[in-house]
Amino acid sequence: MTETAGTHTVGDGFGGTVGDEERHKRGMDRMRQVLGPHADTVLGDLAEVAPELGRFIVEFAYGEVHSSPGLDHRQRSLVAISVLSGIGGCDPALGLHVHGALNVGLDPSEIVEAVMQCAVYAGFPRALCAMAVVRKVFEERGVLPRE
Repeated sequence: MTETAGTHTVGDGFGGTVGDEERHKRGMDRMRQVLGPHADTVLGDLAEVAPELGRFIVEFAYGEVHSSPGLDHRQRSLVAISVLSGIGGCDPALGLHVHGALNVGLDPSEIVEAVMQCAVYAGFPRALCAMAVVRKVFEERGVLPRE
């Protein structure tokens, strides 16, 4: 990151640079596109306690990483669900990303399959815990795949 006349610039994922305001706007747009109303809830929850963490999420996670070329929204959602399922102990984040995956067009059966794959690499206990989060989101959204 370089600083020019009080404005930070970083790579934009496309070979150029982008300033703070543009990266923040792009991040907010992308975060709302993926997470829907949950984006504002997350940021609101962080506002009083850790607003800088919220800014990092908006500008880096969504303004840089989620906005870079290479993977589409569906693929990024599958990666996020797989990683969060494998890490374990990330139930709130996993739930948000399951909502996001549905928002970007993933079928519930694809989400279930991503978590099932985690059982092989991260263990059945992690996959079972993750599947409980997935089921809760599916119930909230009325999209249980095997009714």
